[in-house]
Amino acid sequence: MRTAVLTGIALLCFASNSLLCRAALRPKAIDPASFTLVRIVSGALVLWVLNRLRPAAPERSRSAWDLVAPAALFAYAIAFSFAYVRLTAGTGALVLFGAVQVTMLGAAIRAGERPRLIAWLGILLAIGGLVGLTFPGLDAPDPLGAGLMAAAGVAWGVYTLRGRGATDPIGVTARNFAFGAPLAVAVWVVVTAAVAGAHADPRGLTLAAASGGVASGIGYSIWYTALPALSATRAAVLQLSVPVITAALAVATLGETISARLVASSIAVLGGIAIVVKWR
Repeated sequence: MRTAVLTGIALLCFASNSLLCRAALRPKAIDPASFTLVRIVSGALVLWVLNRLRPAAPERSRSAWDLVAPAALFAYAIAFSFAYVRLTAGTGALVLFGAVQVTMLGAAIRAGERPRLIAWLGILLAIGGLVGLTFPGLDAPDPLGAGLMAAAGVAWGVYTLRGRGATDPIGVTARNFAFGAPLAVAVWVVVTAAVAGAHADPRGLTLAAASGGVASGIGYSIWYTALPALSATRAAVLQLSVPVITAALAVATLGETISARLVASSIAVLGGIAIVVKWR
């Protein structure tokens, strides 16, 4: 039950992050480099405060000094931001989560996990539901945007896999964001110097800060807390629910309409996930 609750909260944070990114980057309230910088730095600050408020930090694990995780986190954040402005939401979601599935399921099989036929059918059903959910927004993708989004998916898959051994989720996530902050500053300086397109209005800065401090910083800490109790296969497939949760939040908060396609696709995604979660 604890793992289920933590996983649900983490997935809700991921979906909220999608809405925040959409609101900030689509209307061009902030440029991708500035968005990534504010996102990473605000996440690092919030997690630093949470670390300071803890009565006693747990013993540091080997993953506390892992350099792959912060590099993967930053690679995901920067690639996602620049890809998002070049792709439609549907195409971006399909490429992103497709890359996540390939990365994590490949790692699971390499590590010795052997899903049965019924589990593979559940995976295919969930992926089919994702295609149905995003289909109206699909178009011929911009090659650079698709490449960046695929790279973001691979990086996120790696970041998730590295978190399965974390014994101090808040501390590890705080260090990941702290190590990523100088990289975000460096990229912002280079992009600002090379392209005269850096901009950010108060709304964009607020959305980026909320994305980094709450949906990313706290959300990723909760995800790292849940991961040790999840197999790589389950962790991968569970993330296919994020577009469904995002669509539900958009209906509830933005007044978007409920369609038969949305309902049918959501049932397919959640049904496929249920099959994989129930598989032993």
